[in-house]
Parts: sequence; C-alpha cells; structure tokens
Amino acid sequence: MGYRNLLCRFCSLLPITIFILSLISVNRAKAQDWSHFVRTAGHGLQMDNISATIKDASSTYLYGIEVDNDIPGRYESFLDPTEKLRAIKAMADSAHAIKNYAFVYIAGLEIITPNSDTARHTFFKDHPDWVQRNIKGEPAIFGGGDAFWITKGDEDAWITPYALEWRKIYMERIRQMTATGIDGIYIDIPYWMAHFKGWTDSWVSFDKYTVAAFRKKTGINALKQVKIGDWNDPNFVSWVNFRRNGISEFVSEVKENMKSVNPACKLILEIYPGLSEAVARIGADSYPLYKIADVIAHEYSPRDKDYVDGGGGNSSRSNPLGWMRYMIAMYTFRAMAEEKPTWMLSYSWNGEEKINPSDAIKNLFVSQVMSGANSWDAARHVMSGSNDYDTRKQVYKWIKDNEQLIYSKREPISPVGVYFSPNTRDYFSDSWDQSYFGTMELLMEKGIEFEIITPRTLEKFKSGLLIFPDVRSLGEKELRQIETILKEGKKHIVFTGQTGEYDSIRKKIEKYRIKSLVQGHKENATYIEDDPGSDFGNFMKWGYDVSIYNDKELQYQGSKSYEELEETINKYYLSSVEIKGGSGCVSQITSVNGKPRVYIANFTGLRSKENAIPIPRRDVSITFKNLPNRGAVVNFIPFLEKSVQLKGVWNKNDLTVSLPGFLRGAIITLSY
Repeated sequence: MGYRNLLCRFCSLLPITIFILSLISVNRAKAQDWSHFVRTAGHGLQMDNISATIKDASSTYLYGIEVDNDIPGRYESFLDPTEKLRAIKAMADSAHAIKNYAFVYIAGLEIITPNSDTARHTFFKDHPDWVQRNIKGEPAIFGGGDAFWITKGDEDAWITPYALEWRKIYMERIRQMTATGIDGIYIDIPYWMAHFKGWTDSWVSFDKYTVAAFRKKTGINALKQVKIGDWNDPNFVSWVNFRRNGISEFVSEVKENMKSVNPACKLILEIYPGLSEAVARIGADSYPLYKIADVIAHEYSPRDKDYVDGGGGNSSRSNPLGWMRYMIAMYTFRAMAEEKPTWMLSYSWNGEEKINPSDAIKNLFVSQVMSGANSWDAARHVMSGSNDYDTRKQVYKWIKDNEQLIYSKREPISPVGVYFSPNTRDYFSDSWDQSYFGTMELLMEKGIEFEIITPRTLEKFKSGLLIFPDVRSLGEKELRQIETILKEGKKHIVFTGQTGEYDSIRKKIEKYRIKSLVQGHKENATYIEDDPGSDFGNFMKWGYDVSIYNDKELQYQGSKSYEELEETINKYYLSSVEIKGGSGCVSQITSVNGKPRVYIANFTGLRSKENAIPIPRRDVSITFKNLPNRGAVVNFIPFLEKSVQLKGVWNKNDLTVSLPGFLRGAIITLSY
C-alpha cells in the first residue's frame, strides 16, 4: 500500500520509483534461499543408486532432493555410521554438481533394530532405561504390524530425550552428517509416543530420566502427583507444558550442533499432526518449533470429513469443505512460519478406483500453490515415488516457471485478523476447533481478506479489525498487548465466547478482564457473549458440501451472535479487493511487492472417492479498488497454463475484471 501511495504522490518520479521497486523485489528474492522454492520427492540412498536419483531429479524438475539414509534411527548405523556417511557425502556432491540441493532423512526419537527376535544385541536389550515408558512402567517397544514401516521381526523403540548418554551420541551423529556437506537434515517427528494403538492416552514418558527432569524443574512427582488426562489438574497442565518444552529443547540442541559445523545446513522438521488436541499429546508443536527450525514439513493431508488434522487422508477422499479446512490449516502454518518456508508432505491417491491419480495430484498441488506452501510428491502413504511421474513433471515445471509468483512474500493489505492461540488449542481443543475454523470459513465464504495473527505477531497487526474467536487462554503478555491496542484507538477488536477466561497455564482468571476492557473501550471493542464461529462452522458441516454439489448459493439463517459479528465486520472491514462469484473456491487476497494479488483454488464438484475433476468456474469477477492511476495491468495465470492479460472496466479509480473460465485455480496479478 505504501508503494502505491508513493506512485500516486510522486507520479513525476515514476521511472525512478519503478527502478527502486525492482531493486526491492530482487533483494527480497535474494533473501529467500533454496528452501523457499523446494519441489521435492523422496528417495532411498545407497552408493549405487545416487545416479538414478540425480536423473529423477533432473527429469521431473525436483529442486531440493530428499534422500533416506537414517543413521540414528537404525541401531547398526547408530553404532557405526561410516558407510552411510560416505553415501551422504557422495549424494551432496552429486546434487551440487547439477546446481541442486539435497537433504537427508533421519529419525527423531525412534530407533529400529532389524531381526531383533534373533539378534543378540538390540537397542532395548542394551539400553532398556533409555526407552519411553507409560505410567505402568511398560516400555514403548513395538514390532511388525504396529506401523507400516516396521518389518516383522524388527524392534521399534522410542527414546526419551532426557536419556543424556543417548543424546550425546545422537548429537555426535548430527555433527558428522552435517560435516558431509549435505544441505539439510530432515528429522522425522521428534515426539512422545502417544500415537500408536493403546498409547494415545498414555501421556508418556514416565521413565526415570524424564520423571527426574520434571521433578527437578517443577518439584512435582509425575508418578504420584499428576492426574493424567485431567485438564483441571494444574500439575497435569505443568506436565503437558514440560513435555512440549522438552521436545523444543531437544530440537534446539540439534540445531546448535548442526550450525556449529555448517551454519548453512538447514534443520528441517517433519511434524504431525499440527492443529488438534493430538499436539498436546505428542508434544511436537509447530508453533514453538517454527522459531527453532529452518523449515517445517507438515505431514498433513485433506480428509473426506471435517477433521482438524489430516494425517492418514489424501486428496482423493476430500470434499469441498475438507479442502477449505485443509487450506485454513496451511494458512495457519504459514502464519506460524512468518518468514520461513512451509513444506507439505501430503498424499494424493491410495488406490481409489474411480479417481485418476493425475487429477488427485493436481488438486493437491493447486491447494498448496495457492496457499504459498511447497509441494512434496509421493506414492500412496509413503515419502517416496509418485502416483504419476508425468504429472509430477508437468506440475513441477509450472511451479518452477512461476516460483516468484508463488513464493514471494505475501503481505496483508486491509484484512480482518483472526487470532490463533496455541494454548487455547491445547487446553480447550474441541471448542477451539469449532470456533477458529468456523470463523475462518465465514471469512472465506464471503471472500473477505484475512490475516491469521499469532502471539508472536499480535503487536505487528496493522489493519482495522481483529477477531478473537473463543480464545479462552490468554497470557499476561497477550492481555497487555490487547490493552495497548485498545488504548491506541486505531483498531477494533471483537471478542467472542469465553475469550480470556483462563491464563496461560489454564488457571481461571478471577476477574474477567476482557469484559472490563470492553467496558472501558466501547468504541474500539465488541464482546459477543455466544460463539458465532462455532455457529457458522456447524452450519458449514451440513450445508456447505450440499450447496456446492447442487450449485446453489449458500443460505445461512444466522444466529443472533452471527448477525452481530457480521454487522461488526461490515462496519469495520474496508475491502481493497472484492471477489464476486466462485462458490466452491477458496481465495487469498494479498499484496506482493506492494501490489495486490489474488490466489484462487477451485474445489467445486469434487467428491470423496467419486470425482476429482472440478466444475470449471466462469462466474468470477475481481474489483481492485482505489488504484493510483489507470495504467494498471491485470494478468491471469491459470494453474498449469500461461499468463493472459485481461481487459477491465473502470469506475472512477476501481478496476473490475471478469475472469476467463478456469478449472483448478489461478493467480491474478496487478501491476502499474
């Protein structure tokens, strides 16, 4: 917006301004390293298959090559990594020879010993005290059939990060791998084993090392003084937070060891699940980990139902609402990431008979492109291969040709802000899910520009309207920031439901501070007693897919709280870009290098396991408002096609363009 004002004000300096803007654009592009432009797929790694991997990367336009050579996750190489280190170095050299990059996969807190039923030495036999344990003292040891990657006869052990002798060896292996010249180390979900069958309610680990570390930090005996699973028990809340912090501390130490050897080597974390109550159970929370890692790769897929977390799903099974929620998740990850890249390890097709794998891949990738996330092609529910190599080649070439359009930094123009609260998600997951996703769905359905705000970006929010959707847990720092915003009087804040009734450690606040703040700042704050986000979200569950399938406009008979929120949005939201039509599409309005841009993904007509070809949209128009001059040019870039310049209709300083028909999505740019 600032650049546009300069152009309007100093039109006589237009050539100089354009030159300055181009320099800014170049500098921004330089600031984004290779990890921001990754188009990847997985490969095994041995000395004899490196040339085949390089050939695959070159022929299918991979940029950033994943190779699986798990040194600390396999007991034999954990003890002696020599041969695998040679292969990693050879792979790094080969990738660099073709001006590409490579990163190596390793396990986090998991280690497998093959043929454990006949082996004299296994990880658990040698080090039983290093393993995570449930409250009964049972070890987190699994075998073939417990997960698809565990072979019959294998021992699958899960380690506590507080086993310091193991940790010392692990960090040595990290330094050795970094020293090979590899460009990144990709760690597969470092988490507490609360994922496999029978362990989801375990809230591990109750091994001696972890229990001792918790007691040292808090003075609490986890074996006797914690009511496992009881959110009303402050000791349990302390246990949950300790487990999360323990994962973050472990990852921080990994990063320190990497950077001590090679500061350019990227720490890449795979994280699952992402946005549900399972985050608290496993302790791997993307929000704090984004501050530590260079990249997070989210194992998160579209689903056929409205689950918050998308693990285990694929794009062939998703309906329009599932796609919308998938994109909300990616927008949330991008908000957590701030300046860092977001990779999506998502799945497209798993043998659904009525679905063409190529269509499933394209649907998945268009959603990621339009969200600003990086794509990962994989076959079925694994990290490697492809469900259709020709489609990978086609899509990855298009992404390569348009990477600046896709991955340049996206800035807000005049959005409605929606607050994402990690603590509320953890402590009140069910109500948080309904309210947060429902509020985002409301804005998307109305084509309103949005910006997701986190505790790290709250004081940076610059627009006029900010919604706190049933954000029950607010810490003292957040409350002070809110109070400062209200005192400044430049923004309007909407609080819904039970916002602010609990502090950062889930302790109920005696004096309901939010209501007091609203009373003291009635011109700048609105309190809505009920939860309009949940109301709208519940309506979307039964109404959205039905309306899209029947090509009918969504008709919501709103609750009183919804009407109050809608009235407030209409009063305080001033759109800079207006989108009309396109029911069944998900759009993001943003600014890139100071100019408006719109990213649209179309999911009209998609049906779980039945149809993966969207109904083309031919009814979408976009109005760019208050432009500084009539020299504006609009370009339309359909997904997998070339750019087309559009003619528009001017009304004073507003320019309206009608989009040509498009199938899966499009990027619309405006330049002066």
